[in-house]
Amino acid sequence: MSFRHLEPRTGETTAQVIRFALWPIAILTVLNRVIVKAVNGNITDDFRPVYNAAFAFLNRREVYTANFDSVDPHYLYPPSGTLVIAPLAILDPERSRWMFIGVNALAVVVALYLLLRMFELSLSSVAAPVVLLAAFSTETVTNTLIFTNVNGLILLGEVLFMMLLLRRRYYLSGAAIGLTIAVKPTLAPLLLLPLVRKEWRVFVTALGIPLVLTLLALPLSVDAGAFITHTLPYLLESRDYFNSAIVGNGLYYGLPTILVLALRAVFAAMVLVSLWLLWKYYRHDELFFVVTASGVLLVASFLLTSLGQMYYSMMLFPLIMSVVLRNSVMRNWPAWLAVYGFLSYDSWLVGRFPEFGRAIEYLRSTWGWSLLIIVVFAVLLGRYLTARREGRLDQGIDPAFLLDQPRTTTATPSPAATAESAPTH
Repeated sequence: MSFRHLEPRTGETTAQVIRFALWPIAILTVLNRVIVKAVNGNITDDFRPVYNAAFAFLNRREVYTANFDSVDPHYLYPPSGTLVIAPLAILDPERSRWMFIGVNALAVVVALYLLLRMFELSLSSVAAPVVLLAAFSTETVTNTLIFTNVNGLILLGEVLFMMLLLRRRYYLSGAAIGLTIAVKPTLAPLLLLPLVRKEWRVFVTALGIPLVLTLLALPLSVDAGAFITHTLPYLLESRDYFNSAIVGNGLYYGLPTILVLALRAVFAAMVLVSLWLLWKYYRHDELFFVVTASGVLLVASFLLTSLGQMYYSMMLFPLIMSVVLRNSVMRNWPAWLAVYGFLSYDSWLVGRFPEFGRAIEYLRSTWGWSLLIIVVFAVLLGRYLTARREGRLDQGIDPAFLLDQPRTTTATPSPAATAESAPTH
């Protein structure tokens, strides 16, 4: 009797060997994060206040009753978000939490698959297991599942928004981001993209869905007005705990207000210059423009507004994936030093040197976001200055070695871009 057919398939190329090695590691890492770490949970529980709010909403009780003097997770979703999450309370808390963990894990996996397709990569490519393993090894995915919050679904909404925007499916693109805004406004800065591209149909559903859900929720909620009077003022404040934004660290470390304002102004200026260069020289290279500008907008919102938390960094996955594009701003080592800062699951708390370790641990997502803004600004400005010095701004600002290379995106120009036949200066 021959057992030859039981012999595992042997990789014949380097790519096959890497795929064979990484797929089982990636799959088992996903399972560990979902059924071990997430199910075990943590002292930080983002799901409990959400479930309690859903239960109160279904039973016609007050929802916006959080005591903001504590540092425990609070329920902060608007009435439209309360309506969306209300079905969670149909099940008992434990099973509802398990279901929510599974849904968010699935949403992350689907979002990663769509990202691969958006960058024209297949499941048979080496990138597939690399992306899956890398994503589920990060702090942002791991803690999203352990703390059990909605970030996985927000990521899926972001990727769908981008993909559908590039495919000219404007109403569906708006619906994808509109559903996320109805729950939390994390992705709201991305609406600047269809605004500057004059893709007005996106706003029909992007703004219409939250509005309709709010109108439906108002008569069903017994204290909808409390969101405005009780919760919204808290959301507009800058807190000094669990806040990696510049203002949050400024409050925690007692920095002078003028220094905090100066830092925010400097980084805001770099963001504006980066966005201007992207719009002026890259708006016709649609895939590059959309993912890079989106990343800049989001990291700016995390760093410069009143609240930024490390696990928001999941929304930067599209920018990080842009490394496969030949003109990506991520093809340098400082960019990946930045990525380590806000994505690594490592802990830097050092028992023998507590102050040193605490400073690195608390500040690493802040310096990671800051460094990423600096990198994008430096890359784009460097390209612009080089192209101007060489007298080739009429050809764009891509590095000279890319000028004769085919573009890495197959997206068609926008209607507004098609109407412009002259090169951008």
